Amino acid sequence: MDETTPVAARRRRARRAISEADPPTAVVPSIQETEEYDPLDYANLARSCVVQLLSQPIHPLPLQRRFRGAGVYALFYTGGFPPYTPVRSDPSNPIQPIYVGKAEPTGARKGAASGSATRGTELYSRLRQHVRSIAAVENLRVEDFLCRYLVVVPLWIRMVERFLIEDRRPPWNGVLDGFGLHDPGRGRSPEVSWWDAMHPDRPARLNWKANIQRTRTVEDAARELEAWLTSPTRPVIVHEDE
Repeated sequence: MDETTPVAARRRRARRAISEADPPTAVVPSIQETEEYDPLDYANLARSCVVQLLSQPIHPLPLQRRFRGAGVYALFYTGGFPPYTPVRSDPSNPIQPIYVGKAEPTGARKGAASGSATRGTELYSRLRQHVRSIAAVENLRVEDFLCRYLVVVPLWIRMVERFLIEDRRPPWNGVLDGFGLHDPGRGRSPEVSWWDAMHPDRPARLNWKANIQRTRTVEDAARELEAWLTSPTRPVIVHEDE
């Protein structure tokens, strides 16, 4: 068909009008992918436990009042012992513990329902034991320690302790392991723990029966701590039986 005829011209104008009337193709925005929040996810559970513990009141040691309950606790160091300068806590708001531990119910109370009638003083007693350990050494002072504690349903105590240790990575749960130890007993000759190497005198002053082998010095322990503090992983240990 001759494109110069009036009919062809009208067709061109019609096609052009239709083309100009079509709206531009809409750009559909991409859908943002959002991650679902799972409150039972390991990391979320751990974060929740840390927040809960760090929101508890701050108590100086030794504790002034007995209380009932088992659960978890954190100790914070505020003193001037030089090796602990990197982990020293602000007394007004301690958040980096030097040690995290637990106190579980004993005997039948492990399976008991919650309630003051079924609870002993496990947490209080455990913290008193720690005060005796600290008081037994010359390079620490009890008054330089603060604590926070959290009474926990017995079923969750071990898991909450693990969450706290893995998140906060306290040095006494890591490179300077041994703070929570008890006397191994007569006839035993274990190597001195790294905690007892850094803080001598506890076995003798608490009349431990074991013959602790002094194979490590304060200087050895300080070097181990310095290396651990600069490590990107800061490995920790969770003792199920302490």
